[in-house]
Amino acid sequence: MPYNWVDHDLLVLEKANWLRTVRQIPPEFVNFGSNDYLGLAEDDRLKNASIDAIKKYGTGTTGSRLLSGHRDLHEELENKIARLKQTEDALVFSSGYLANLGTIPALVGKRDLILADQYNHSCLVNGCRLSGATIKEFRHLDWQDLEFILQEYRSGFQRCLIVTNSVFSMTGDVAPLKEIVALSDRFGAMVMVDEAHGTGVFGENGSGLVEMAGIDQPIVQVGTLSKAIGSLGGFVAGSTKLVKYLRSRVSTWIYTTALSPADTAAAIKGIELISSAPELREKLWQNIRHLANLQKQSELGLSPIFSIGMPDIPSTLALAEKFWQNSIYAPAIRPPTVPTPKIRISLTAKHSLDQIDRIWEIIKTIRSDSTGVG
Repeated sequence: MPYNWVDHDLLVLEKANWLRTVRQIPPEFVNFGSNDYLGLAEDDRLKNASIDAIKKYGTGTTGSRLLSGHRDLHEELENKIARLKQTEDALVFSSGYLANLGTIPALVGKRDLILADQYNHSCLVNGCRLSGATIKEFRHLDWQDLEFILQEYRSGFQRCLIVTNSVFSMTGDVAPLKEIVALSDRFGAMVMVDEAHGTGVFGENGSGLVEMAGIDQPIVQVGTLSKAIGSLGGFVAGSTKLVKYLRSRVSTWIYTTALSPADTAAAIKGIELISSAPELREKLWQNIRHLANLQKQSELGLSPIFSIGMPDIPSTLALAEKFWQNSIYAPAIRPPTVPTPKIRISLTAKHSLDQIDRIWEIIKTIRSDSTGVG
């Protein structure tokens, strides 16, 4: 039978503790696994914007933007993204994964070089592979290693693209963007920064880590509408020329059904609130600093994501189950998603300080009752 191999591979995954399952989170649980950093996904203003859009435009766009799927809402959203990201223009995708998967192969090809942080998200990794370019990874967050690779390899290629997340989703640490952009200027390289976990969280205006780092060079910013913005979709933001070029070159935009009216309208409202309600971001950062203080962690390089390193997969699953028994959801992250197992805690503006204290008490108890939990 042609599908008998599936039984064998499922058994292998199960024995390695790599088999994934989905689990419904009860509404009474405290959710520390969400990327809804500002709590906008449940905000009535976004819900009402979605409902109004459905009444006006229907539930789906039924075609790609270049055919029948284009709506004035899409242009409105792209304009708001460009203003938020302080760029000339933006292009909206149906997901952040599609934005990365399509944009990288549009920027570089077989004669070109990609330099990528070794911990980049899967969509960046796969986008790099699809491009056919030569890929060199630099050590995580190590701009000096990036400089060494540029010195050794840059001259042998036509174009060069440096690719990094701004905030890394499984570790919570932040990229040295100022140093990376400075190197790109020296070596004539493009820079693409995925602000999926930075948009709405960092910067005086909530633009992201690029804004907070004070970068004003023309780089390529990619992101998602599904985290702090509270909706669904992705985007690329940059110069007018870049966006004009991408409209004709990015297959994941050209051949994908346009973002639904409901998601588009919710994203528009989410961006408006990021700009007009800074108190949401202030509450998030109050929570971030509170947990950092409990862990006696420096405020330098903080983000809403806290990673608890674990000695092995069974202990990671056991700690996640301990949280679950206490009506807390904090996901266990295992290989091959990450090199080593960990518990990932994501803070949002909706968490209370008491809830953060509660999860910290459980972590302390586990650490005192076991060995090797770091």
